[in-house]
Amino acid sequence: MSRTEGPGFLPEQVQMDVYGNGGFRFADMSHRGSILCLPSGIHAWTAVEGTPLRPEDFDKVIAEAERIEFLLVGTGRDIRPLSAELKTLFRAHGMNSDPMSTGAAVRTYNIMLSENRPVAAAFIAV
Repeated sequence: MSRTEGPGFLPEQVQMDVYGNGGFRFADMSHRGSILCLPSGIHAWTAVEGTPLRPEDFDKVIAEAERIEFLLVGTGRDIRPLSAELKTLFRAHGMNSDPMSTGAAVRTYNIMLSENRPVAAAFIAV
């Protein structure tokens, strides 16, 4: 059982140690499923690979937009473009968004976090 079950929350932003097999490992914990990595911490996320992403999927991200300059979106095994609606939403809240495979997004997130950059990420589990 992962410590992120229940509310699905770790109250700090940390690097990802491992991804794959349908989940993530970080801070000596594991979580099965997708996650949001926000300034407030790590949250469980309901997004599933292959399902279109909708603006309401990013409500938690938008709530913290003032603390986020870069939003990395790990779209699963393959890169999937973000809809024009999502790109407009993120820009309207002052965020640059970049979709990429989840693996690339995890690596980029870890680097940007280590550089203390104002980054957040939405990782779809693979």
